[in-house]
Amino acid sequence: MESKSENILDIPQEKFRFVNKNLTREETVFSSKPAGYFQEAMKRFLTNKGSVVCFFIIFVLVLYAIFAPLVSGYGISEKDEYYSYASPKSLFFSKFGFWNGTEITEVNEPTYQYIKNIPGAIVKNYGTKEYLIANRPQTWYKIKVDSYARVGWVKKLLTKEEFDDVKKYEAENSVQVFYPVIDAKKVENLGYKNDQNAWFLTNQKGYEQCDANGNVQDIFLYDKQTNEPVYFISRMNGTQFETRVLYSEWYKYKNGKEAAFLFGADNSGYDIFTRLAYGARLSLFLSICVASINLFLGIIIGSIEGYYGGAVDLFIERVKDILYQIPSVVLMTLFQLYLAKKLGAVFSMFFAFIFFGWIGTSSTVRAQFYRYKNQEYVMAARTLGAKDSRIIFRHILPNAIGFIITTSVLTIPAVIFSEANLTYLGIVNLQSDTITSVGTMLNSAQSALSTHPHAVFFPAAFISVLLICFNEFGNGLRDAFNPALRGAK
Repeated sequence: MESKSENILDIPQEKFRFVNKNLTREETVFSSKPAGYFQEAMKRFLTNKGSVVCFFIIFVLVLYAIFAPLVSGYGISEKDEYYSYASPKSLFFSKFGFWNGTEITEVNEPTYQYIKNIPGAIVKNYGTKEYLIANRPQTWYKIKVDSYARVGWVKKLLTKEEFDDVKKYEAENSVQVFYPVIDAKKVENLGYKNDQNAWFLTNQKGYEQCDANGNVQDIFLYDKQTNEPVYFISRMNGTQFETRVLYSEWYKYKNGKEAAFLFGADNSGYDIFTRLAYGARLSLFLSICVASINLFLGIIIGSIEGYYGGAVDLFIERVKDILYQIPSVVLMTLFQLYLAKKLGAVFSMFFAFIFFGWIGTSSTVRAQFYRYKNQEYVMAARTLGAKDSRIIFRHILPNAIGFIITTSVLTIPAVIFSEANLTYLGIVNLQSDTITSVGTMLNSAQSALSTHPHAVFFPAAFISVLLICFNEFGNGLRDAFNPALRGAK
């Protein structure tokens, strides 16, 4: 020990130096700001990638509901029965051979002979197959058909001014709108005697234009080169031209554009892309309004129950038990039978959802108040003379806001699902020219599931994606606002 001490003492002084000379030790200052409850909840929510993706999908669907009717080119009440169940068509992608409004089908011999004469109707022929039907062999043709061109020709009654205007349109655009009348005998041989294209069942040619009294008679005009009937003129409160027009060209003439429904058309000829957006608007608006009102009522009633307890809580709970036992379908049916006549189907459904929709929120708020009302900070506030309203809304309710927000968000998909069920089952009828819903569209298209699946696919896909994303988004919020996870990474 002495040798070591002597060695230390022998160390030159210049090899020693002071540490932290002229410095004062202080507490460490944190550079980051303290995070609040909502900030921490948001951080936890952002770590849930699935919920974040669902949030953006919901955002896209909301944008679709708002802006789709503005860019679709069709109105909610705009329909064309000739294009009922037309296949989805995009003018841009149709240039590349897909999403072009075609469908593959099998037709018998008479139908094939009829369709093949329509310009542009048959896109591709896959050949024939023999089937034994009623012990008789029949030939069927498998073809890819343009569902827009397949309409063929239709009959139009035009005034002389309208007729002249169409003829001018033909000349300016180098297209053919008017076509000769079909020979009735040829049509009858094909089995289409009553078809919309088989008119003018007459053998007479060349009426006089006027009789002895100067009255205009029926006139049958013929093409000079082919000697085929072109159009028919009759006198009915003025001269009318009864014509046969190719409907695809007639549509372009009347609307200034080619018919193309992005999601196809439904059974009435409505544009599904536009109608689905309006149905989404109704579902989202109805669900948000119902969730907001139920949230307000649930907070008020649940706060009173949970804070005061006793007889007040007992009475309200028994009322809730009675309301909860009423079947929602029965309640909705009664509202539709009696209230819808005065207020309309939408408002009656709105009141039915509110009638018992607040029960779940009030139960959640009540449970949270029972949890927090006996905490020390609440007792301290009461000791200092704070009023009941201040204790409820300034001390207890903010601590329960996370659960309340989660409950309100999950109410939205529940209302959307209930509305879709009620309209799909036909309990609530929202089918009209000015209003529709996703469930109503599914109800109208269910009979065409095997023949025209697009009429069911797009509404079903929209409601499915919306409900899945809302539920996943709500679950993400529930985990984010869970106080047990506060401070967890």
